[in-house]
Amino acid sequence: MMDFGVPGSLILALCVTCLILLIMWSENSKRKNMPPGPTPLPILGNMLQLNMGELPKSLIKLAKIYGDVFTVYLGPRRVVILHGCDVVKEALIDNSHVFSQRGEIPIAQMLFKDFGVLFSNGERWKQLRRFSLTTLRNFGMGKRSLEEHIQQEARYLRDEFIKRKGSFCDPTYFLTLAISNMICSIVFGERFEYEDKTFLGLLAMLKEIFSTLNSRTGQLLNSFIKVLPRLPGPHQKVFQNLAALRSFVQNKVKEHQDTLDQNCPRDFIDCFLIKMEEEKGIPNTEFHFDNLFVTVLNLFFAGTETTSTTMRHGLRMLLKYPDIQAKIQKEIDMVVGPDRCPCMEDRSKMPYTDAVIHEIQRYSDIVPLGLPHAVAETTNFRGYTIPKDTTVFPLLTSVLKDPKYFRKPTKFDPGHFLNEKGEFQKNEAFLPFSAGRRICLGEGMARMEIFIFLTSILQNFSLESDENPSDIDITVNPYKIRFVSH
Repeated sequence: MMDFGVPGSLILALCVTCLILLIMWSENSKRKNMPPGPTPLPILGNMLQLNMGELPKSLIKLAKIYGDVFTVYLGPRRVVILHGCDVVKEALIDNSHVFSQRGEIPIAQMLFKDFGVLFSNGERWKQLRRFSLTTLRNFGMGKRSLEEHIQQEARYLRDEFIKRKGSFCDPTYFLTLAISNMICSIVFGERFEYEDKTFLGLLAMLKEIFSTLNSRTGQLLNSFIKVLPRLPGPHQKVFQNLAALRSFVQNKVKEHQDTLDQNCPRDFIDCFLIKMEEEKGIPNTEFHFDNLFVTVLNLFFAGTETTSTTMRHGLRMLLKYPDIQAKIQKEIDMVVGPDRCPCMEDRSKMPYTDAVIHEIQRYSDIVPLGLPHAVAETTNFRGYTIPKDTTVFPLLTSVLKDPKYFRKPTKFDPGHFLNEKGEFQKNEAFLPFSAGRRICLGEGMARMEIFIFLTSILQNFSLESDENPSDIDITVNPYKIRFVSH
């Protein structure tokens, strides 16, 4: 074994120290005139200063120190954080041409290779978004035809709750099935029975992927993407589930190809296949299976998990506040009555219900970090220089709980969306779907689903808990609920 001796050890220690100082000096020079933030460590960045399991809360605390625009390093990845409604809107709306790039999501890049509408940029994103919006509109998003589908699914959901005969159950399963069926009808041209094993397996895989990517494991994967995928752990199930989902979509595409009528497309897949055929001679066409597969997954993630989670949180809140539940039911009785299914025309006549739904979405805070953006060019923003391609997190939780716009931001209060006369009042900090060019594709569909499903449930049932309302912790899931028929 080589013996450096005391002088040799000192020289080695001095060299290591100089190397660390050189790295820190190099990083500091890169941060010149960038938004302030905690000093990062080499390789680890600010990981030791952040609670990766509760990253949004950690970032909110840092905003109190460094202001509404600041920089953190998630491992070696540099991220600029936007905090508060005014800053987020200034970036995503007033400077949308700069801040509308999709930011780097290392795990998504590894899994999906920049395919699909959600994670792509440039011409691919423009073409896929334009196509997806047009196709979704053609199949009823925001139109009467989709509303009728949702009303029909609301009746199926009602029948499932009636079967429970007033026994306690976890609503998560049924809400997820009902809401997922809406995106299934648009993408696959069919709904599935709630007992369908293939359908249940598909949803279970989607849920497991979503849960893993939003956990501490997912945060670590994003920060150390070159190392962790090679190590054993729960994240390995993500890759297995994704392969199974790919096989499922391939089979559905094959079924559609075998029965396709180009003059009468039945759903999103048919329209995509027709577009693939139209552009098969174009060398760099964006209409190929990889983009179809990932876009279908994008629609499912966006169209199922977030809306069903919002509904689950909403029912939990109504259990905690039975007086709010009673007020909604009174408004339903006055406007809709007991017999017909609620429709979107009713919403404008139901200001209290509308306010409660907005407050459920605000308080649920389903995507607190927002999806990452990036700057398309080096830009000066609020006196700071943000280099091109820098990842930007619009901290949506800081918008939905901005004390400048909500008088009791940490409390559940429908009054945030009502004026002194009890009329519904919009709030510009209500951005659960984000804002600007990257606003959620399915916003209209989600709003319609939440309104019709929630009012239909309360029209037919009173909600009861096995807990005392005052003891209910809104953040605890899963939970038990009893649907008592009127």
